Amino acid sequence: MLYILSGQDDFSITQELENIKKGIGNSEMLTTNTNMLDGGQITADELRAVCESAPFLSDKRLVIVHGLLERFAVRATTSRSKSAKKTEHQPVGYEVFGHCIAKLPETTVLVLIENEIKDTNPLLKMIYGKANAKSFPMLKAPELRQWIGKHVAEDGGSISPQAVNLLVRLVGSNLWIISSELSKLIVYAATRPIEEKDVKTMVSYTQQTSVFSLVDAIMEFNVREAENLLQQLLQQGATATYLLAMLYRQMRLIVRVRDLKKQGLKELEIQQRLGVASEYVVRKTLEQASRYSMPRIKQVYQQLLETDLAIKTGKYDGELALNILAAELCQQAPVTAN
Repeated sequence: MLYILSGQDDFSITQELENIKKGIGNSEMLTTNTNMLDGGQITADELRAVCESAPFLSDKRLVIVHGLLERFAVRATTSRSKSAKKTEHQPVGYEVFGHCIAKLPETTVLVLIENEIKDTNPLLKMIYGKANAKSFPMLKAPELRQWIGKHVAEDGGSISPQAVNLLVRLVGSNLWIISSELSKLIVYAATRPIEEKDVKTMVSYTQQTSVFSLVDAIMEFNVREAENLLQQLLQQGATATYLLAMLYRQMRLIVRVRDLKKQGLKELEIQQRLGVASEYVVRKTLEQASRYSMPRIKQVYQQLLETDLAIKTGKYDGELALNILAAELCQQAPVTAN
């Protein structure tokens, strides 16, 4: 079985991935039969070996690959000549991955998680007919308001339209933050509806700002600051899953901002392309993107994947896994190559 989950709404992608896991079977056995791979680095032989490995005491093996399709995106370049037209450069090496995926054994569930993919992607064309593909773009204001109302109702609460509008203006389309804030608001309002004054009282950018600070501390190899920020966020009620997702999201934003900046886009244009409501988020991400090299980003990505697997397999509990993550990232020698 092949799934393709794409888009900037990583909250909904994470929920969809959890639904896929629930449909596979026993969650305890699945943790020992789950592989998480970096699609930007893995070879076709490595992917084939993992996918063809028989599951251990289970009917299925789950293989999650991040960024494999994006690796084979068609790139357009323009000559310096003003009269020259854009030329599309077809990637090479995708066929072997396509053949590998086409021959997935019945015991393997392969999930490709992508940020942005286009119909011109040659690997996508090869495998699309065999895939259950779903796209998760960032929600626009009307859909976001509906999502908030549904989320609150599912948790047994209610919320006024004015409170919904204010929450959308303050937080934007980040469902991780909105979900976290709604949980606090539902408890705070108790049996009455959540009102605009409640949002003004309870909602802040404390956690989001701290996550930026955490990324800064990791980038600067400041282990003490990173560990202190982790403890503060956990004490504020942030879960290990939420923090790991936020770190992963921030790294994805940094990669996208680097790419958009190289294309010559201005800050407002970048904000529009990212679908981010907050100007602060864009400015801070631009600042971090200017200081993160691609090798360093790849290092962090790999550590995030390994930490996620360590938590899901029960090797470490969430808090311990995040502290180990911070310590390991802060101890690595700086990488300066672009």
